[in-house]
Amino acid sequence: MQDFKNLRLWQLAREFVSDIYKLTTTFPSHELHSMTNQLRRASYSIPSNIAEGSGKGSQKEFKRYLSIVSGSIKEVECFLILARDLNYINEQQLTELTQKLEIIGKMNSKLTNKLY
Repeated sequence: MQDFKNLRLWQLAREFVSDIYKLTTTFPSHELHSMTNQLRRASYSIPSNIAEGSGKGSQKEFKRYLSIVSGSIKEVECFLILARDLNYINEQQLTELTQKLEIIGKMNSKLTNKLY
């Protein structure tokens, strides 16, 4: 398996986590243990599962972890929409972040398809 740190997918996902952490510092303090925590956990699940899957030693296992990545991408998107609905972020922030998620999702799909 390839070193996950060399995967552009992992690099973009890692940058995305930083974006989410910066963004969530502006969320209301009463959301710290709910939406803030859940959004952060879902976002760092993306690069974490890429890294973990790459170390499993088989393409089949790696593909399974990339499937988990797909789910985490959708979970993050859901939380971002809810954050916009609650006026924690604006439409422009939602658009920018979901565009980044879309790129990560497409790269994840391409990598998944290359494994078989």
